[in-house]
Amino acid sequence: MTAPVCFCPLDKPDVPADTRREIDHPKEHGMEKRSLGSYEITDREIVAEGADLQVTVLTLAAGQCVPWHYHSEITDSFVCLEGPMVVETRAPRAAHHLKAGERCAVPPKTAHYVHGEDDGPCKFLLVQGVGVYDFVAVGGG
Repeated sequence: MTAPVCFCPLDKPDVPADTRREIDHPKEHGMEKRSLGSYEITDREIVAEGADLQVTVLTLAAGQCVPWHYHSEITDSFVCLEGPMVVETRAPRAAHHLKAGERCAVPPKTAHYVHGEDDGPCKFLLVQGVGVYDFVAVGGG
């Protein structure tokens, strides 16, 4: 992963532009990631990201899903923005049916699968943390 580059001092109006310099900040501007999942969704908007926390809004079109996977360290906290949507888990086996404004959380090492109810579209806020992000794919449920 390429470390993000920022300008320090951070774009302060009282600091002349010619005194700013590029500095590498490998963990200050992005969540550390071990592995990423490979799946297609309509939109992914990063709302906030830190060294061990990420907040995104994901949009799934009809028929799209976030396939079965788990995270070694982080908790996924879902807030349905447009739905309905379903967050399925294994061990314990559960199906969390969420309408707009409802939420649920999936702890580390718990396999989960996310999709719109009846394979319809959905949009949700996802808070991921605290820890190092990984996406460990597992077989279907």
